[in-house]
Formats: sequence, structure tokens, C-alpha cells
Amino acid sequence: MPEIVAIGELLVEVMRKEADRALDQPADFVGPFPSGAPGIFADQAARLGHAVGMIGAVGQDGFGDCLVNRFVADGLDVSHIARVPHVATGVAFVMYRGDGSRQFIFHMANSAAGRLRRPDPKWLSSAAWLHICGSTLSAGETMRKACYAACCTVTDAGGKVSFDPNLRPELLGGAEAVREVCAPVLERASLVLPSAAEAEVLTGAADPDAACGQLLRGAPEVVVLKRGADGCRILSATGGAVDAPAYRVEAVDPTGAGDCFDAGFVVGLLEGLPLEAAGRLANACGALGATRLGPMEGALPRADVEALMAQAAPRPA
Repeated sequence: MPEIVAIGELLVEVMRKEADRALDQPADFVGPFPSGAPGIFADQAARLGHAVGMIGAVGQDGFGDCLVNRFVADGLDVSHIARVPHVATGVAFVMYRGDGSRQFIFHMANSAAGRLRRPDPKWLSSAAWLHICGSTLSAGETMRKACYAACCTVTDAGGKVSFDPNLRPELLGGAEAVREVCAPVLERASLVLPSAAEAEVLTGAADPDAACGQLLRGAPEVVVLKRGADGCRILSATGGAVDAPAYRVEAVDPTGAGDCFDAGFVVGLLEGLPLEAAGRLANACGALGATRLGPMEGALPRADVEALMAQAAPRPA
């Protein structure tokens, strides 16, 4: 039975080989790479040494094999990844600009990604943590309902929910729609891991620290404000805040780094680490997540994460 479960979209990513190669013109691609925010989280948590299960769906095609084979190799429980016949695995095409920004074309709405299979309640309720991503909540009503139901199953059994609100308000019709979609998860989440902009959208506050404080007045016990190269700020319902500094690495591909960060923090809490130590583990996972080409390729084993923490001086907070 898994200690940690992630639920949501699974897809492969195909990316331009060179920066600034527009997606409306012929040019070379490289891939496919296993992807999908929940899948990246799950893979990183498994590579940190924990029993992890994934709830998702892929097609009965080569791209689906690409994902499932990767998870099996890294030790995940794939018993709740549905193989959907006659529907293709989801795909994201991406190009990088010279300034580091990205442009995506997603083929997900009509793919297998949203056709989740209802998990065995006994299997799911055994999890200590369930992880949900805002990208999943924005992928349609079917995905949202699956996430809401999973939240209830896990928390009713005494488990906890972690939530990364990586939502774009423009995809859902604005901030009010974002809050409405996120509310059922926030009502049961013990851990929320937003960026400054996400915290402000979720609460309407104009300052990220104030937004995190407002989140803590609800159900969450811990809010982790992700600050990129500046590390993270960890705020708890018991009062106070602690900063954990980032680690210096050479960034190659930022896609998936935040999901690796999330996995590191959840694992830290599962292992009973103090909040600052959990933040350092998360920062190391997030930093390494950006050092490999491909969104899941930077989800490295525990030994590599600990080597970075032992050898690399963190940035001052």
C-alpha cells in the first residue's frame, strides 16, 4: 500500500531542440519525455525512497508505455493508472525563449489523461498523503470531481492532503473562478505550496505573506511560499515563519522543478523532519529538478539530493 498518492494528468512532453524556435514553423523536436505535474511529483517522491502510487490514465500507445515504464522502473505502484483503448496519451509541445519563458501547445482535453479510474477506497485510504495540483483542477469537471472525491477518502481515513495551486486564472475565467474550484481542496488540505502570485489569487490579498497568513486561518496547517532562487518561506498555523535558502545550480530546464520541490517537502513531513529541514530537502529537489532536459529527468535519487545538500552552499535567505 502506498504512503503517498498523486492524482491527475499524465502526458508526454515534446520540446524544441533550440530556443526561440516558434511552434508555428518547422523545426526539430526532442522527446517524448514523461511529464504531467502529478506524475513528476510522484516520481520524485518514489526516488526519495517512499512507497508511492499514481492515479491517472494513458492511452494504449507508445507514449503511454513511455510513462508507465518510467514509473515501474522507479518503483511506483501503477495499479491505478488506466490504459484507455482507442484514445491517445496526452501530449504537450513546448518551445523555450531566450529569456527562459516557455510556450506550450497542449493536446490533453480529448486525450486519455482525464479518464481516471475510480481507485479502490481501501488502497487510497491507506495513504498518509494525497497530492493534488491545480493543473489537474483546471483540466475539466471530471478531473475535479475525481480530486474532490479522493480528498474526502484520504482525509476521512486520517490522511493528509498537499496542494500545489499551479493554476492560471485566465484558463478558468478569473480569480473568483480559481477560488471556487480550489475551495473543496483547500477545505481539506493540510499543506499548501503556492508561489506569491498564486497565494494572492487564492486569497485576494495584495501581499504574499498576508495571503499565506490568510490561508492559515483556514484548514491548512502549513503554507510553503515558493520563492524560486530565493528558496522558500514556511509558515505554520502554530505561529512564526522560517526561511530555507535555495541551492546554487546551473538551470537547464525549469519545467517540473516545482513538482520536485513539492515532493521533497511532503517527504520531509512524512519523515518527521523539522519544517526548516523539510524546506531544505524540498529546495534541493527543486534545484536538481531544473538541471536536466526534460520535466521528469531532474527527479533524482535520494543519494544525489543528499550530495547536493552536503556539498553545495545554499544561497543566503
